[in-house]
Amino acid sequence: MQIAVVILNWNGKELLEKFLPSVVQYSEEATVYLADNASTDTSIAFVETHFPKIVILRNKSNKGYAGGYNEALKKCKEDLFILLNSDVEVTNNWLLPIRKAFSENENLVAAQPKILDANRRDHFEYAGAAGGFLDQLGYPFCRGRVFNTIEKDTGQYDDPISIFWASGACLAVRRNAFEEAQGFDEDLFAHQEEIDLCWRLQQLGGTVGYVPESRIYHVGGATLSTQNATKTFYNFRNSLLVLLKNHPGKSVLLLLLIRLCLDAIAGVQFLLQGKPSHFKAVIKAHLSFYSLFSTFWKKRNKRLPSISYYRCKSVVWRYFIRKKQTFNSGY
Repeated sequence: MQIAVVILNWNGKELLEKFLPSVVQYSEEATVYLADNASTDTSIAFVETHFPKIVILRNKSNKGYAGGYNEALKKCKEDLFILLNSDVEVTNNWLLPIRKAFSENENLVAAQPKILDANRRDHFEYAGAAGGFLDQLGYPFCRGRVFNTIEKDTGQYDDPISIFWASGACLAVRRNAFEEAQGFDEDLFAHQEEIDLCWRLQQLGGTVGYVPESRIYHVGGATLSTQNATKTFYNFRNSLLVLLKNHPGKSVLLLLLIRLCLDAIAGVQFLLQGKPSHFKAVIKAHLSFYSLFSTFWKKRNKRLPSISYYRCKSVVWRYFIRKKQTFNSGY
């Protein structure tokens, strides 16, 4: 099985300086690509000088995570793509368990490793942790991370299981499955496009898995920090769009109405916390959602089979009302 490790870059020379050495050192079984989103810094020159074996794929413009990978991956012909954030430190033999999992299970179409925090190395990292799930309203959460409660890794999630979505921080996906699903939805631009892709991959009959034997360390927020209102905008908007696009029935309209109310409460909380930019981002996210409603309604594919997509009815209820703040406490 041929493997392509593909790192998307946009003006990220400092991250490449810090994290590329581990990728090159521990990815001898793969071809490493740098997919550059039309950077204006010296990223490409740095890689060409210091890592000449890395293959550089030059995108014509910055189309975000979704469009950037779609454009670059058309040029990769390996059997397995591993899409890796530029702020990730990989570890010795990290590729072997992933290759083994895909070799032994032909139905496995996407997967992620154990994702730990590069700054608190004995804790899970927010973006993916030990595998992702959704509640009925489309709110994402993970084993090891529910809302802002991030667990210490004590081996409690060392079992390889099927998950609903694999993190875009390190997403392994079969090339033929990626192509059959027609790649990422570029209208999402950035954030939660991996959830949309994993949803569609499962509608097409594949499974998504968690490979705990492989571990990586992710900085998180190196491109957009959690304090950045732009990230709030994309997360709130795209969560609604993904639910609208993929939920199997017209009951999605009721679920979206509930979501909009809960999002409004979250917006007020931002205001009370002294975060007016995030409050404005929630409003902007809703306005953008309304403007894209017709586009995403038309994307609903009634020909694909319905699948069970949610782990629980309301992660908000369990977390905030019932005070179940870790995955093993009741999810």
